Amino acid sequence: MADTNSLNTITVDGVTYDAASYTASLKAATSADNSVLGKDAFLQLLVTQMRYQDPLEPQDNSDYLAQLAQFSALEQMTNVSEGLESISNVVNNIDTSVLVGQLSSMIGQAVEWEYTTRSTDEDGNVTVNTQSLTGTVKGVNMANGVTSIIATDEFGNKYDVPVSSVLRVGEGVS
Repeated sequence: MADTNSLNTITVDGVTYDAASYTASLKAATSADNSVLGKDAFLQLLVTQMRYQDPLEPQDNSDYLAQLAQFSALEQMTNVSEGLESISNVVNNIDTSVLVGQLSSMIGQAVEWEYTTRSTDEDGNVTVNTQSLTGTVKGVNMANGVTSIIATDEFGNKYDVPVSSVLRVGEGVS
């Protein structure tokens, strides 16, 4: 895959795609699974049923009306489901845009964050050390559905800081 920091990528459900691989995934997702009965299959069954009914003992009209009502309800539920999915995608995109906008306004400001390191001694015991670091926000990073800030400390060391680890931004950071 191409450079994941490129502006020419998209992240969906935690997976980052470039333009070609995203198009390929959409084509794979839209190819229909014939084992699932949809509204087209329902209509074909209804027409076939009408075509091959016994003309001397036709089926009751109420049966057809009930089947048509079921078909109509199925179609409406499908439309509602598609509409809700579309709205959900719009809301997620707005949330991401707002978060990136807010984080971008932090660039150049002082920041304090929690930094956790883990080490294992020769006996296999894990030691967890959490400390507070300070520095300057240099940028915003979005990778694999996780948003973070890029910060440097006073020695020039660069950190990819998850938003959940940020303690303070701006004035008051020592």
